[in-house]
Amino acid sequence: MTRELLSAASEELSDAADTAEDELRERISDQADALAALAEADRGPDHGRLARHMNALSEIAEQASEDIEEHVESARDKVSEYREGVEGV
Repeated sequence: MTRELLSAASEELSDAADTAEDELRERISDQADALAALAEADRGPDHGRLARHMNALSEIAEQASEDIEEHVESARDKVSEYREGVEGV
C-alpha cells in the first residue's frame, strides 16, 4: 500500500479546482490540500479520517458539473483504493 494514491487523488482534485467556481473551488482545494498533507505525513490516516474525506468528496461531486464530477469521483476512487489497504475496521 502506498500513499501515492493519496497524492494522485490530491492532483485530481487540483485539476478539478482549476475549473470550479467560488465556494466549490474552495471546497475542492481544501480537500486537495488535506489529501496532499496526508500523503506526506509521517503516519498514514485511519479509516475514519478517510471516510470523512470520501463523504466530503461525494457531496462535492453531487454539486459539481459533469467534468468536475469526473475528477472528484476519480479522486474518491483513489482514496477508496488506498483505504482498502489500511489495517483496522
